[in-house]
Amino acid sequence: MKKNRYPFATIVLLVLFAGNGFINKQTEPWRPDQLMEPKDLAAIINDPNAAKPIIINIGPAGRIKDAVDIGPAKDKENLKKLKTLLSEEKKDKNIVIYCGCCPFQNCPNIRPAFDLLNKMKFTNHKLLNMPHNLKADWINFDYPMQPKS
Repeated sequence: MKKNRYPFATIVLLVLFAGNGFINKQTEPWRPDQLMEPKDLAAIINDPNAAKPIIINIGPAGRIKDAVDIGPAKDKENLKKLKTLLSEEKKDKNIVIYCGCCPFQNCPNIRPAFDLLNKMKFTNHKLLNMPHNLKADWINFDYPMQPKS
């Protein structure tokens, strides 16, 4: 068996690569394939023949058409409401959650809600990809909103 003559150098290089982003580490509770583009959800909502997901508003922003309003998921009571809402659903139910209050990196609502869906072992849940906010990523495209009452 041949010994590695440079074990220290190998470790240093790994640390440097990791620190510079060469080794990707998942920091978000969702995978890239669990992001749904707004245009895709809008098309589903607008298609009378499409199978509809459960659309859940987990933030304080306006309601997308047909969405259930849970309230900001940063609040434990609203997370309990989300858990109760989904407690009787099949684990493969198509679910889309969104907030839209602010840019993803600042949003206090999407991570707790997505974590809960992961913990509840749902297998077909998505996060609506709104990197800016509901207005910029949904309303400005004239995608369907809940009628004002």
